[in-house]
Amino acid sequence: MTLKQKTASGLLWSFVDNFANLSIQFVVGIILARILLPHDFGLVGILTFFIAISQSLVDGGFPQALIRKERCTQTDYSTVFFFNLAAGLFASLTLYLSAPTISQLFEEPTLEPLLRVFSIVPIIRSLTAIQETQLIKKVNFKLQARISIIASTTSGIGAVAMAYNNFGVWSLVALQLNKQLVNSLLLWSWNRWLPSFTFSRDSFKELFDFGSKLLASSIISSAYQNIQFIVIGKFFSISELGYYTRAIQFRNLPAQNITTVIQRVTYPILSSIQSDIPQLRVTYQKLIRCTVFITFTLVIGMASLAESLITTLIGEKWLPAVIYLQMLCFIGMFYPLHALNLNILKTRGRSDLFLKLEIIKKLLATVPLGIGIAFGIKAMIGGMMINTLISYYLNSQWSGRLINYPIYQQIRDIVPSFTLACSMGIVVHIAGLASPTNGFWTLLAQMSLGASSIIAYCELTRFSDYIEIKNLVLERLKPSTIFKNEKP
Repeated sequence: MTLKQKTASGLLWSFVDNFANLSIQFVVGIILARILLPHDFGLVGILTFFIAISQSLVDGGFPQALIRKERCTQTDYSTVFFFNLAAGLFASLTLYLSAPTISQLFEEPTLEPLLRVFSIVPIIRSLTAIQETQLIKKVNFKLQARISIIASTTSGIGAVAMAYNNFGVWSLVALQLNKQLVNSLLLWSWNRWLPSFTFSRDSFKELFDFGSKLLASSIISSAYQNIQFIVIGKFFSISELGYYTRAIQFRNLPAQNITTVIQRVTYPILSSIQSDIPQLRVTYQKLIRCTVFITFTLVIGMASLAESLITTLIGEKWLPAVIYLQMLCFIGMFYPLHALNLNILKTRGRSDLFLKLEIIKKLLATVPLGIGIAFGIKAMIGGMMINTLISYYLNSQWSGRLINYPIYQQIRDIVPSFTLACSMGIVVHIAGLASPTNGFWTLLAQMSLGASSIIAYCELTRFSDYIEIKNLVLERLKPSTIFKNEKP
């Protein structure tokens, strides 16, 4: 299989995995939002911060080091497995013991039992990190897609059943726990790898030099990405945090889906050609152009129909989330760009630079949090919008130097897609304003108008990035390709 075919296959199955997974979560979230209260989602939003930090100990640096290493041994995998297990146990114990203090901090007694039940998640994650790493290294996203779809479906059905039977916020907790548990069981059943009872100091030392910096970066990044939940929950209201978390979940359907696909697939692909700088640059440039075309179109499109989307799907009680969603979409459309630029740093072995940039960006990011405490949630998101532009500049400036792809060339490559997406967004938003209602038919009309206008323009002008994506998709959808037996 050529590099192009391998990339296309990985992107296709990773997209199927993430899109199906997030779509199921999205549908389940809509049903739960109609049953539960914003306060319930706010409680889980607070828990998200602590769980994310603990999981970053497991998912952070060492699995990334294994992916980058060209030839991994059983000893390497076993060493990282036992390190992850120890980290997971430490994180779970810390969460369990700190639950009363966290509950008192937010003056929410319910948080203590919720967090203690949630504390088992890091242990489950530690048991599956190597299984996922092996599949990513093989670019086997087809199996991961099967597993995650089954896990999301079964956990979603269980959570909805609990919500209908008045379990309240516990249905949201069960949703996350069941998904992690089913995912873990299926990975162990289908990947069929077992650790050896060995821990190599030499292997650990080799992986530590690269992985430890990514681990520190992961913890810093995870803390920042979720700290706003703590700020809103502490200085505002739990219900306001509920509106914010729902806006995040809507935004993440396109933005986080694409980011995860890009991050998972391009890292092993780019790592395989890390020594060939010219080919690395050409491949990276194509990925940038195709990624921003999809991202800008979907995320700006979501922002333009935010009001009719929220009103139709989860009801008018969630209308305060509209403005949050529109502002967060601006931040979200840069996520895949961040992921690509940071993957170049990892591919070139510059985990030291990766960590330094992460520290600088997150120090700058404390300013919006202070603004939010003083002036409100909208002001905080506004500061985050400015910060994401600064972060993009820093990421692209340094990654560009490593592969001779300066930032001005990258901006020149993404401007056409940005202009096209903004034009479509304006048209869709005006159509929404002209409609007398914000119901289902308005939403359908806006979506149809946005999709048809983009496709028509690209077909008429033969927009290069659109044509590249179209050809890749058509190639993968050929019957001979679909039904071909792929090696795991």
